[in-house]
Amino acid sequence: MAFIRRNWTPEEANKWTREDVIAIIVSPFAYAFLMIGVALSLLLFLWGFVFLIIGIILTGVMHWVIDPKLKAVSSEYEKKQREYIENLEKIVSWRE
Repeated sequence: MAFIRRNWTPEEANKWTREDVIAIIVSPFAYAFLMIGVALSLLLFLWGFVFLIIGIILTGVMHWVIDPKLKAVSSEYEKKQREYIENLEKIVSWRE
């Protein structure tokens, strides 16, 4: 079993898991490194570019960890939304 799970059903994706905790921990660090990295890079400090690269890597890690869960939840939501719209069109249709 892998440390980071990549395949989710919509029901499983709605529950809090290790992947959510990882995303919660990584996201403020990614944001801080990106923010500080951009500011220092604009001032042409070497550490700014290093922080910017670290921020980009952390953002990629966060996306890699949480994206499968978000896609699973999104696909289920889109399915429910499509069914709702089809039902609504049947109700408000002028044709019999």
